Amino acid sequence: MSDLKNNSSVTIFKLFVPLLSLLFLLALAATTGIRFDHYLLVAIINSCYFISPQSRRLITGLAIIIVYWIIYDSMKAWPNYDFNEVDILPLYNLEKSFFGIHQGNNILTPNEYLSGYTNSFLDIISGIFYLGWIPLPLFFAFYLYFKHKNLFLRFCMAFFIVNLIGFIIYYLHPAAPPWYIQKYGSVLNVHTKSYAAGLLRFDQYFNIKLFEGLYSKGSNVFAAMPSLHSSYPLIGLIYAWKQPAKSLKIIFALFMVGIWFSAIYLNHHYILDVLAGIGSGLLGILLLEKVLLKTKWFSKFIRNYEYRITSVK
Repeated sequence: MSDLKNNSSVTIFKLFVPLLSLLFLLALAATTGIRFDHYLLVAIINSCYFISPQSRRLITGLAIIIVYWIIYDSMKAWPNYDFNEVDILPLYNLEKSFFGIHQGNNILTPNEYLSGYTNSFLDIISGIFYLGWIPLPLFFAFYLYFKHKNLFLRFCMAFFIVNLIGFIIYYLHPAAPPWYIQKYGSVLNVHTKSYAAGLLRFDQYFNIKLFEGLYSKGSNVFAAMPSLHSSYPLIGLIYAWKQPAKSLKIIFALFMVGIWFSAIYLNHHYILDVLAGIGSGLLGILLLEKVLLKTKWFSKFIRNYEYRITSVK
């Protein structure tokens, strides 16, 4: 009798996945509109959930990252410039006051200074680093999923919490990236499209439109501080340090430094944005490891989650 009841509960629970998928698509249709990648996401989730117990465990484990992506994508529906004034000129001047470089009678931001010393080698290397800012953490998540499930969940939760911190700051303090003030000045233009900036040199070198296409899907132009590009490799390095593979530690250390430099060189972020990204990353990890995981309810949640991705039917 109990087995029948459990099977019925599992069957009812599985209906939530297609139902939530339908609600997700309906919400998109009513707000930002449905794109091909939305249909693709729904197809992947439902396929993985119903194909086999193994794929179901995997997609259940990745649910944290999927929720992050949905929240990030939904920012298009509620742009942060509708909530607070966008910081354009003050941040630019603050960058110059802290890190300004004297050139003749002018004081340049590091972005402006580096713009005079671009070359194909740095363009290509920086483009490669930016290509890996999502794939590398995802690869690491898959590695941890199969090797260290508890560490996998902690890494995913840290990733999620750091992004929430970043998103909150985006809405409290909308900030323009360096390329914006160089392209449009200090006048706010809310219709500005996301721009690949220095990454366009990568596209031009290979005669492609890779980054141009990727950045055309950006959720918000005025979300430069903190630089979450700078947070992700830091999260990866800290959790890579908690597992035995030395090669992953070296890869994340190099990737972290490369991303930090590329963010400035490519005119995507100020040094202040990068520092804010580092601070957000450290704060999110401390909140998870030193506060949340010390509470009974959250540690129980992690244990139950680990059980689900290990033995869910």
